Formats: sequence, structure tokens, C-alpha cells
Amino acid sequence: MLEIYGCRCAGPHPARVPSTSTPRRTARVDDQDLLVRPAREGPPEWQDHRVRTVLAAVTICALAITAACSGREEAEHEDPEAASTGERPQRFTIAPDDYHVPYAGTAEDGRKFFLSDELFDIGADAGEPAGYVGLFLWNADGSFDEVLVDRVGRAAGVPPGQASSAGADDLVAERLRQLGTYELEPITVEPFLTVVDGVTFGWEVDQYDDGTYYIGIRPGDFIVYYEPWDGSGYDT
Repeated sequence: MLEIYGCRCAGPHPARVPSTSTPRRTARVDDQDLLVRPAREGPPEWQDHRVRTVLAAVTICALAITAACSGREEAEHEDPEAASTGERPQRFTIAPDDYHVPYAGTAEDGRKFFLSDELFDIGADAGEPAGYVGLFLWNADGSFDEVLVDRVGRAAGVPPGQASSAGADDLVAERLRQLGTYELEPITVEPFLTVVDGVTFGWEVDQYDDGTYYIGIRPGDFIVYYEPWDGSGYDT
């Protein structure tokens, strides 16, 4: 009966079966010397310990291999464009949602659009806050086209620096009608700024103190996009 001496694996601590002082014997088979060692008879507790030691070593090997393969797969599938580049953004994505971006998509004529009735300027008319319904339009290739603006009153009781719907449902409906058959969907467009009646409208590219770029809506500054510019999230 032959006894296995131990298990070698790629883990940090290969398991070893306790040594024995039983003399080794050499037998000749087909002119080759083979090392033969009598199996050690021992109590069941010692044999169980040996089996557990070997199983533990095999488990460590399996876990190490699994971890290495998993790490390699994650590295291979990592999105290279999701990493921060630190460069000034030339395009960014606006994705419609049920919060501050209810209307963004493609108009019937192929132009990209963003429509909001939450735009506001707290410094308009010598300190009197003003609200706006603004329709931002880009060409089909994402380059800036024009802005259509309607001034409206601010909702009663809204703090001066907080965005809120102006409740101008008729104006919003009219702007949507002008778009023709439109589709709500994410759009990738260029940031821009333009001035209408002394008020700046658009998406401004700016930097925090640490140099990180962001894109904020104007006027109101209630939507702020950041890298990777995919529209999946924004600050308010």
C-alpha cells in the first residue's frame, strides 16, 4: 500500500503530511528503483487530520486560481472610456428622467432638444427673481442651434435659489407641439452659452478648485453633470 507524501500547489503554504520514522525500502521493478513506503496505521483521528490538511491545501489552491481569473476578467472588460480623463469636455449626454430632465430627445426634424420650465434667474430686474420656459435646440450632429425662451413668474413660496416648475403647462405644451413628432431619448450634444435679454442660457463648462470639470445648466444652476459625461447622473 502506497502513501502520498503531500500536495504541492500554487498557494503560499503547501500542505505536508507529518513525517514518519519508518525505514524506507527499495523494490526493483523492471530495472527501475521505486521508493516504497509502508502506509502508517494510526488512529482514525490522525487520519482525519491528514485528510483535512490535504483538503484545505486544495481549497486554497482553488480560491487563489479563482481570484486571479476574476481579476483578469474584470481588467479585460473594464470600460476604457469610463475612466476620468481630466480634459475639458467637448460633448456630454442628457438623458430624460422623472426629475429635472423630463423632456430631452430628438424632434421630428432631427434636431436634438432639451425643454425645461424650471429655469430661473434670482438677479433679474433689480433683484426680482424670474422664471423661464426654455427650449434648447441642437442640430442633428449635436452642434448648438438656438434657444427659445419665454419669461414666466416663479411659483409662490419657492426659495430664491431653488428650482421648481413654473406651472406654465400651456407654454410647455406649445413648445412640444412645435417639435412635431418627437422621441424622448438620451442626446449627446455640445455645451454652449448664449445671452437672451441680458440673461445667460445654456450649459456652462467650468472647474472646481481641484481642477475637475463639470457642466452646469444656466440660468439656475440646478443640474450639474460630471465625468464620464454619459448622463447617468447629475448633481442638483
